[in-house]
Amino acid sequence: MGITNNINIDMEKQVRVRFAPSPTGPLHIGGVRTALYNYLFAKKHDGKFILRIEDTDQGRFVKGAEEYIIETFNWLGIKFDEGVGIGGSFAPYRQSDRKPMYKDYAMQLLGKGWAYYAFDTPEELEAIRKEYESQKKNFQYDNQTRARMRNSISLNDSEVKELLDNGTPYVIRFKFPENTEIKIQDLVRKEVVMNTNILDDKVLYKSDGMPTYHLANVVDDHLMQITHVIRGEEWLPSCPLHVMLYKAFEWEEAMPEFAHLPLLLKPDGNGKLSKRDGDRLGFPVFPLEWKDPKTNEISSGYRESGYLPKAVINFLALLGWNPGGEKELFEIEELIELFSMDRISKGGAKFDQEKAKWFNHQYIQMEDNEALANEFFKILTEKGINSPIEYIVKVVGLVKERCNFVKDFWEQSSFFFESPQDYDQKLIHKQWKPQSPEYLKEISQLLNDITSFSANEIDQLLHKYIEDNQLNMGNIMNTLRLVLVGKGKGPNLSEIIHLIGKEETLERINRAIEDINA
Repeated sequence: MGITNNINIDMEKQVRVRFAPSPTGPLHIGGVRTALYNYLFAKKHDGKFILRIEDTDQGRFVKGAEEYIIETFNWLGIKFDEGVGIGGSFAPYRQSDRKPMYKDYAMQLLGKGWAYYAFDTPEELEAIRKEYESQKKNFQYDNQTRARMRNSISLNDSEVKELLDNGTPYVIRFKFPENTEIKIQDLVRKEVVMNTNILDDKVLYKSDGMPTYHLANVVDDHLMQITHVIRGEEWLPSCPLHVMLYKAFEWEEAMPEFAHLPLLLKPDGNGKLSKRDGDRLGFPVFPLEWKDPKTNEISSGYRESGYLPKAVINFLALLGWNPGGEKELFEIEELIELFSMDRISKGGAKFDQEKAKWFNHQYIQMEDNEALANEFFKILTEKGINSPIEYIVKVVGLVKERCNFVKDFWEQSSFFFESPQDYDQKLIHKQWKPQSPEYLKEISQLLNDITSFSANEIDQLLHKYIEDNQLNMGNIMNTLRLVLVGKGKGPNLSEIIHLIGKEETLERINRAIEDINA
């Protein structure tokens, strides 16, 4: 006997996908990628992208986690068509708000013989686990063991009624048939086959009135008319149960297609990427900074680390999906146009932090200078520097090619805002000659006489002076850079001189001659 999920969804029917996180803490960057793939798929097919909060496990609920999820996608610019905070025809979209209806569906399964009451106490379950361990076996509540447990299969009707009437705690478990092959046609992994003899009878509903993930997930996907379930591969072992639930409810004709995405792996490829890896290697694994409400521990986020939303989206899109060709930089509209399930890798994708930085560097270069200047302005304000935004825009334009993040701007451009307080001793030893003060005074005088003080005129003046006096180009230019910047770094020297202005340039030259010769 075999059960096969039907993947021949009528594509004339509107594509509807959902991202359904649990508010149990900060959203992992792998979860963001899952949401992104759902979004790209929906938009590619003119479908709907839905946010559903799956908070059935109230014991693991973390205050602020739901708001964190919503803020993440607001920052990334990924918009939901329906869902929590948005509304829609299938509201409510928070499972705790849908709680009353799940019991009806659990009772349907009981009535059809697809589920049963289980009254086993935690102590009884622990005892049988230890019994199996003593025999070097693993206990599983399944079609082989259910008959010896305390449930509505092993007990008679009057015993079950008495337990229920007395308010005895119970769970409702799914009843897998024996020795049945379940075939799943996965859009990423093709055909996946599992036999029910290796599957445990999962809990669907608890006596506290809350469904488990499995029941609520399938019921909500059906009621919200979800056509494609795109999720991480960690949910693949649960998929046979979900397929069987569609059969049990007689919803097979409307069952969604499934796609299980590859894991995001540690940089060395050995195992799933975790927060611990980020802490150990110095990179964030969460989209936004997160402060644990219990421990007050702060975990870094991509936003606070200086990543641009477009860079994060581009980087994540290519972690497990290949659009083909050599191109790596894509606008979101291009990703939507190119996205297809058949180009998603089956194997896990190694997380490469250096590549993430590379993407951010590329988007820093493409970003509007004024937008970057507005962000850099915040850093300057914290340092007590009050410069006109027009000046900051010009500085950003000169140094951004050397920056991976906005926070790098200060390191690369501080000399535009502050005179050097000291000078690179190695550079002094290498470049400073007995004649250097004389050359610098002559250059200072020439600069003082320039009227327009444009970068082009400054550049011509410096080159002419060096050529006329038959001096070493590198030595003179590096010495001048030393006295203006304090180090041997920075953009084009003429641009630096032009931007800091004549008065500041001459003052720095004179001060450096005194300080270095002292």
